[in-house]
Amino acid sequence: MKKVVIVEDVKTIREGLQTLINTSPSFKCIGTYENFENFEGEITDLNPDIILIDLDLPGISGIEGIRKLKSISEKFVIIVLTLHEENDRIFEALSAGAGNYLVKNTPPEKIISFLKDAANGKVLMSSYIARKTIDYFKKKNSLRKLDSNEIEILNKITQGNSIVAIEKSLKMSSTEIKSNFKNIYDKLFKLN
Repeated sequence: MKKVVIVEDVKTIREGLQTLINTSPSFKCIGTYENFENFEGEITDLNPDIILIDLDLPGISGIEGIRKLKSISEKFVIIVLTLHEENDRIFEALSAGAGNYLVKNTPPEKIISFLKDAANGKVLMSSYIARKTIDYFKKKNSLRKLDSNEIEILNKITQGNSIVAIEKSLKMSSTEIKSNFKNIYDKLFKLN
């Protein structure tokens, strides 16, 4: 059973996710927090497997929280949970160390399925988000900044490939794939 923590400032969303997660025999929600500061002091004691974190938290932002979590342990599976589907925020969260991105209006049955895949290292972002990202940067004529591996990774994700499938197909490790995401973010956002 995977241990899950939720860091979300909206009480109804936090409680709804907690209830949903606890209905699955695969997961147990071991803590919910309305801000990162309340969670920060308990991270090592709780030792969660999966952390759902909102980007728009009061105080320490979700993105800064992700950076802090990754400095504590690389093993955390961090899933950004937000209403936003903005391309720049997606890449900022991924480059900070989030492994996955989940939109809050995702149907409940898909959330549990997504959590299972994320816990097993099978997803990096939804194919929908990857397609939006490619379309956005095609319009800006910015994809030319990316190398062939970076474009191939984005294309594989738009086709619904898992990290494991991408690793096999491109003969890259998950660390290399995530490093490519950081490079993509740097090239497309920091250099604009």
